[in-house]
Amino acid sequence: MTFYQFNDPWLLLFLFAVPVLVTLNRTRRPAAIRYSSVLPARLSRSEGADLRAVIPRWLRYAALILLVLALARPQEGQRRHEILSRGVDIVLALDTSGSMQALDLSQGKEPVNRLDVVRKVVEEFIGHRPNDRIGMVVFGAEAYTQCPLTLDHNVLKSFLDKVSIGIAGDSTAIGSALGVAVKRLKDLDSKSKVIILLTDGLNNAGSLTPVQAAEIAKTFGIKVYAVGVGTRGKAPFLVDTFFGKKYVYQDVEIDEETLKQVAGMTGGQYFRATDYDSLKHIYEQIDRMEKSEVKVQDFSEYREMFPWFLVPALLLALLESALSNTLLRKIP
Repeated sequence: MTFYQFNDPWLLLFLFAVPVLVTLNRTRRPAAIRYSSVLPARLSRSEGADLRAVIPRWLRYAALILLVLALARPQEGQRRHEILSRGVDIVLALDTSGSMQALDLSQGKEPVNRLDVVRKVVEEFIGHRPNDRIGMVVFGAEAYTQCPLTLDHNVLKSFLDKVSIGIAGDSTAIGSALGVAVKRLKDLDSKSKVIILLTDGLNNAGSLTPVQAAEIAKTFGIKVYAVGVGTRGKAPFLVDTFFGKKYVYQDVEIDEETLKQVAGMTGGQYFRATDYDSLKHIYEQIDRMEKSEVKVQDFSEYREMFPWFLVPALLLALLESALSNTLLRKIP
């Protein structure tokens, strides 16, 4: 990564002296010689004389600015990072089934569906783990990898933005989602391997049960954190009817016992989120529980750039001196 800096930035304060000098020069009374009449001098004054008169002065100011910049020692540097130890490898398994249309996690006056709330919280979670490889699996009736594990979290966030309800079907294949996530993690050599499973329903699709998938995860040392989202009781859905859009309330069914079993078998933990604040708190808690201690070594190389300012400053100073004593010489 290329960057620019000043080795002695405090010297840049002397730049404030330039406008002070300009102001003092304007207010100072110039030297004068008394004449009975200046009319002949005014009549003989050539066009552009005023401009030529200030050229030396502005050359002097420019030389002073460049000299201050040179003294502050501008530098161009190259910085690179070398990661000496691995962080945590994480796969985010997100439920995109039809029930994620429920509006019970909304924050504020504008109702938003569960997936939009989840997307916001997950994006914040990703931002807190810059040194971890993170991937994403989405599931409904089917489960597939939306983004492989990567350190480029901007790419991951762009894939997260593209996730939509029903993208993998309207049912809920929790076991299949865990199976795909385990497949992504099982062969990796990392300090810790984690799956964060988020769902709002029951396992009602796929040939692999959640408990079977958890047994496979346990075999490979993969920890599963399970998050059930949805209010307790009935949740509002906005549906299209013959008379327009209408709110319909439906019961929320989450197989918490199975999710607790899956998390417990793998050394993880089960959480229940009933609103935005509780969901955010859960991901913050998981973030603290799975902190990665990555050792990063910085290498920086600098190239001094002050000659690019010092040489022009000297040339401008010489030019100003030459013009002031020859072509643009002033007679008081």
